[in-house]
Formats: sequence, structure tokens, C-alpha cells
Amino acid sequence: MSIITISRRLEWDAAHRIPGHEGACKAIHGHRYVAEIEVSGPQMDALGRIVDFGVIKTEVGGWIDRNFDHTAVFGRNDPEVAAIAELNEKMGRPVYWLDGAPTAEGLVAELARVIPELLAPHSIQLESIRLWETPNCWALWRRG
Repeated sequence: MSIITISRRLEWDAAHRIPGHEGACKAIHGHRYVAEIEVSGPQMDALGRIVDFGVIKTEVGGWIDRNFDHTAVFGRNDPEVAAIAELNEKMGRPVYWLDGAPTAEGLVAELARVIPELLAPHSIQLESIRLWETPNCWALWRRG
């Protein structure tokens, strides 16, 4: 059995740090993140689509804009960033707190947790997320 999937690319800027990292990533720094969101659907609509690409942009991109874009993503277990979190809150861009480390793997896992809920009303299923942290490095989440 074959399936057809579609993918939407979304980009945003955010800061993070990896406490305990052996190199420069232990300091707060930023990335231009890129996520490729791949979905499938049970059938095509009357226009021959699984879903309009704009649905992914609106639902997932909107969530990213509200939660990840131009803020910091930190782990809850990082006590060193409390002052940054307070400052961001005052500026109207609260920190997004992950239960785990804010690595590429941690961010892609968080997106994989959130996206199915966002797309459920559209009867489409999340197949994969490729999250680029740099032009050379990415983490991949796949269904199953």
C-alpha cells in the first residue's frame, strides 16, 4: 500500500543553551531553525489535495510563532537562566520551557508531541519532522 505525503517548511529564530555541554553550546546562543513538517491523509479532497499547505502554515506555523519564534527555549532543569526568562517575560516573549534538554532532539520531540493535536481537526496525520538546527545538522522524528 502506498501513501501520498506533503511537506511544509517553516523557519524561526530562537535562543537556547545546553547546560553541561562540553563546548560553546553551554552558553546562550541562537539559531535559525528550519522544520520540514510531513503529513499524510486518508484521501484527497475534491481539489486533489490531502490538505492545503496553508493549513500547516496556519496551525503549526502559528504555534511556532507564539511559542518558539524570537524567544528562548530552555530546559526546566536549568537554574542559570531565571534572569533571562524574567527579562523575556517583561518584553512580552516568554521563555518556552522544555521538560528535557533544548537540543535539536528535544525540540523535534516537543514538536512531535504538539503537532498531532494541532492537525487533528483536519484529519491528517503527522509522518515526520526534520528539524534543522544549522545548515549542516538536523534531528529527525518519524511516526512509528
